Amino acid sequence: MFCRTKDGFAWRRLPVLWRRRLRSHCLLQIGLIFLVWQAGELLVRWTGLPLPGSVLGLALLLGLLGTGLCSPISLRRGSRWFLAQLLLFLLPAVMSLAEHREFFGWLGCKVLAAVCLGTLIVMVTTALLIDGCYCWLLAQRIPARAGRTPRGGAHE
Repeated sequence: MFCRTKDGFAWRRLPVLWRRRLRSHCLLQIGLIFLVWQAGELLVRWTGLPLPGSVLGLALLLGLLGTGLCSPISLRRGSRWFLAQLLLFLLPAVMSLAEHREFFGWLGCKVLAAVCLGTLIVMVTTALLIDGCYCWLLAQRIPARAGRTPRGGAHE
């Protein structure tokens, strides 16, 4: 694991070796995601924040990714595994519908319509916001860098 040098062990290579190992092993990636989640749970219990520990864990993971301490490549296999097993995580919620027969009637149709409409509104709003921000970003960067208008023509 360590490379022998004249001075002893090459401790500088340790982070590189761990990054390589993390990128190649799905179980290590799942374990890292689990550890970040548990760290969020622990912080919520210690601080008493009115926030789910999983949300704080997600914020910690976002911080790790944002600062570059962890790369998205290092978590790709583990996160894909979690997404592949998503139905198993949601199965208890689906099975609870069997206990509430009223959701299979008119009430269920109303709830389904509300969920679908809400999802559609969120997706359309997000798409329009991202498109607007991207166009604004292009309008800010292109004229300053290349001396052109946002459409690609020259200044008049």
